[in-house]
Amino acid sequence: MLKAGLPPVASEDARLLILGSLPGDASLAAREYYAHPRNHFWPLLSGIIGRDLVAMDYPERIGALRQARVALWDVVAEAERPGSLDQKIRHAQMNNLPDFLTGLPALEAVAFNGRKSAALAADAIGDLRVDVVRLPSSSPANTLNIEAKRAIWAVLKRYLSMR
Repeated sequence: MLKAGLPPVASEDARLLILGSLPGDASLAAREYYAHPRNHFWPLLSGIIGRDLVAMDYPERIGALRQARVALWDVVAEAERPGSLDQKIRHAQMNNLPDFLTGLPALEAVAFNGRKSAALAADAIGDLRVDVVRLPSSSPANTLNIEAKRAIWAVLKRYLSMR
């Protein structure tokens, strides 16, 4: 089944871009990033930006991310994938990351939420002059516990500190 991703969430002043692979079925059905209730994304980002994103509704979450200068998108524009597992992605058509990234002049880092997004985007991001951060997936399919993920994801705080 062909699945198409969601539009990017970004402001021109974003310092950090977090790239996933392709939203899962729960996210596509809700038309919201990281909508699966067991996905660790919102709890992890809550610790990074210092606001309880889990308690907010989706529009408030997105507003808080923009205010924190965090952008979201996915590497894959559309692909065939039964279910939501990244390893099932086939015939992927990529989003135009190079053009998108030129529209983010304050960008300091691109963080990949999981191995698949990093592997798929390796050629697309090319000679970026920003830091590249590879993170363990926030997906419930990743069996690493949230505390271990939180310790690794904490590296993102440096890109959001006030300067």
